[in-house]
Amino acid sequence: MKVWFGGYTSHDSKGIYTANVENDGTDIKLADIKNIVELERPTYFQLVGDLLFTIIQKDNQGGIASYRIKDGKAEQLDVYLHDGASPCYISVDPEKHLIFTANYHLATINVFSYDENGKLTFITNDKHEGHGPRVEQDQAHPHFFDETPAGNLVSCDLGIDAVDFYKLDGDKLKHLARYQMEKGFGTRHITFSPDGKTMYIVGELSSQVNVAHLNENTWEIENVATYKTIPDNFTEHNGAAAIRISKDGKFIYVSNRGHDSITVFKVLDNGELELTQRVSVFGSFPRDFNWDKSEKYLVVANQNTNNATLYRRNSEIGSLTPLQKDIPVPEATRVLFEEN
Repeated sequence: MKVWFGGYTSHDSKGIYTANVENDGTDIKLADIKNIVELERPTYFQLVGDLLFTIIQKDNQGGIASYRIKDGKAEQLDVYLHDGASPCYISVDPEKHLIFTANYHLATINVFSYDENGKLTFITNDKHEGHGPRVEQDQAHPHFFDETPAGNLVSCDLGIDAVDFYKLDGDKLKHLARYQMEKGFGTRHITFSPDGKTMYIVGELSSQVNVAHLNENTWEIENVATYKTIPDNFTEHNGAAAIRISKDGKFIYVSNRGHDSITVFKVLDNGELELTQRVSVFGSFPRDFNWDKSEKYLVVANQNTNNATLYRRNSEIGSLTPLQKDIPVPEATRVLFEEN
């Protein structure tokens, strides 16, 4: 098993790194960190078998690229570039051979297809319009674009405080519904309960998680409650970032950039949340974290301090216990486990 890291390449990073997961007889640790793909600004990526799909920046162009990973080496298969900034988010549907990206700076959500040889083909996109009340909301800023549990598409837009739902109809995106959130929420990422009936939305600018019930047949959406991810007495700047839900639907995890912590919520029977833990990330600016398939271990990457932290996760109470700190990973903003 390996852990993959990607991120910015402004200082020490050369691109995408891997770390081996080693068992010392009691617990695991990360070791043998090495650069496996050399490229600019792979801030988010996905693995599908031996294929790697990643964000890429090249000079004044941004886009996505595909690679084949074989024997620990990466071969670039294709690249799709456009003028301007690169996307900030990429997701893949391996059954439909589709790729979805969100471009924060260009205010677009995009759909591509790919074949077994990694060839990339642009299908369609949609451009968001509008702005919000905060300085970071000068225009629309899509930060997430992925599939819903029912197979529709959903975007989160930080600039306009909205969650929008779409259907890919041929080569066009058909808008289905919008969940308009409170002004200044800073809608960033979303995750869903295992039954698909409840969505948990993280607000970067407000450092909050909103809970809402969703019916993808009627598009009825019911606001349930909103929760702070940081303590009430924390007055410094914070930006909430990644959000994940355990596969049993019992716990929600959110990273805080500023408070530099991971907040753990217990999901109650009615979908509401109860705070159970805030644990330090032992570094600065944790943009992303992820866990292995069993969800026994969790790794968080700290972008500004060039380190990652490994935890053991208690599946009964949801708590995280640090196992290894100061894992040397430069400028990482993406974490992904690769199972054997």
